[in-house]
Amino acid sequence: MKIYRNFIRAIAVLTTISSITACSNFLDEEDESNFTTDTYFTTAAHAESAVNGIYEPLVPITNSGFGGGTWMMLEFATGLANTSLGQATNIYLVKDLINNSDNGYGNSFWTEYYTGISRANLAIEKIPEINMDETDRQNYLATAKFFRAYYYFGLVRMFGNIPIITNSVDLGSEQLYPEQSSPEAVYDLIVSDLTDAENSDLPWRDGSGRVSMGAVKTLLADVYLTMAGYPLQKTENYALAAAKAKQVMDSDEFALFDTYDELHDPATKNTGEYIFMTQFAAGIQSGNWQPGILPYNLGISAYSAQTGGIFSTNAFVDSYELGDKRTEEKQFYFTSYSLEADRNSSVNLGAPYIFKHFDIEANEGSAQSDLNWCIYRYADVLLMYAEALNEAESGPTTEAYNAINEIRDRAELDELEGLSQDAFRDAVRIERIHELSFENKTWFDMARWRKAYNPETNALEDFVGHNFSYLPNKSLTERELLFPIPTSEMQNNPNLVQNTGY
Repeated sequence: MKIYRNFIRAIAVLTTISSITACSNFLDEEDESNFTTDTYFTTAAHAESAVNGIYEPLVPITNSGFGGGTWMMLEFATGLANTSLGQATNIYLVKDLINNSDNGYGNSFWTEYYTGISRANLAIEKIPEINMDETDRQNYLATAKFFRAYYYFGLVRMFGNIPIITNSVDLGSEQLYPEQSSPEAVYDLIVSDLTDAENSDLPWRDGSGRVSMGAVKTLLADVYLTMAGYPLQKTENYALAAAKAKQVMDSDEFALFDTYDELHDPATKNTGEYIFMTQFAAGIQSGNWQPGILPYNLGISAYSAQTGGIFSTNAFVDSYELGDKRTEEKQFYFTSYSLEADRNSSVNLGAPYIFKHFDIEANEGSAQSDLNWCIYRYADVLLMYAEALNEAESGPTTEAYNAINEIRDRAELDELEGLSQDAFRDAVRIERIHELSFENKTWFDMARWRKAYNPETNALEDFVGHNFSYLPNKSLTERELLFPIPTSEMQNNPNLVQNTGY
């Protein structure tokens, strides 16, 4: 725990190395207290500091308050989320299919992820020059390449044709106004970075929350699975995705939690089911999404801000199979809770709010959340494996059934058997939607499948032409397969072309 908290503290207080620029010949004097990118990278400690800085852009994505939260963009784009936060314009732009390039959520994703890429580029550039232990050097470089791949993976799926920047940039750089690259070129870089990261001595699991081999291979499995779908449709990658997921499974380092309570217990962070998470620690850098998932000013929490930012539509929770444990009260969702002023009294919340992200101790006492935000967990790997194997083997195998049935067994549902390839495909896709709900997975899945989920019929429909249950007179179009490039980027870089329809 001490190592974990030191890691969080290092991220929370780090100076942004990537923003340092040289001021040459200032009064013709040298000030040794002013570091530059040329003079800073001289010791192993500098390498560690640089790599720690690449984690930091994960944190602002989960910020949630009366403006909603950046992470919510990907949930409202599914049509399965609702809100009672009237003033959060960015939510309604996405939720009501009237999105535009002024959306602050898209701008935050773009800015934070490119900040992470900038820091990764600098680390990849400078760490090879440092005199240090070779194994540590390779592991730091593997971490930097993991993050560069992760951030590009998010950007290419959200925005499509995006600039590829692989070198540090200053005001004299040729890449100051980069042109966009095709998604295929971006994916080539992502795969190259992750393949390099595999050739390191990273441990399969890291209890402090740092990048591990499990995280590298899980991300690569996700990348291959996405490349097999739209827009690339490289279907040969289904086999590669299944193979990478199987390596994670065969490591025996990860296993499903026995209960859903463990998904939001701070004591389980970086253990068991969890493969990679954004790190938080109460009192140092607290988990910052609690206000956004609390019902609007019903007085159930120690947090002063209770915004009603996001909750599930009733139709979505009702779409789970009868008897699914995930829909029992205070499993994945909750509809009532005790009052902060009197824990012996409770209030009906009026809608199904998200319990899998709910920090009980913080809400009932400290208002300082010690929860981590999950990016990858083992359930995701099992479902990736089942989906990919069904496609690679032209139908479900025993291993594919075993993987999905692990998920269903925990949910206390009947195991699947005897399905055709098409029926299994639909079953595993719907299982992903139900199991990974509100974890920033479903919209990405919808985009690569070109399918959207209709909770009222429990069926997948063509993405283009799909109607959200609360918006029956307006359909999804091809433009909603991507988000708009932010206005500020379009204004600052004349080489960018906006996505169609925005």
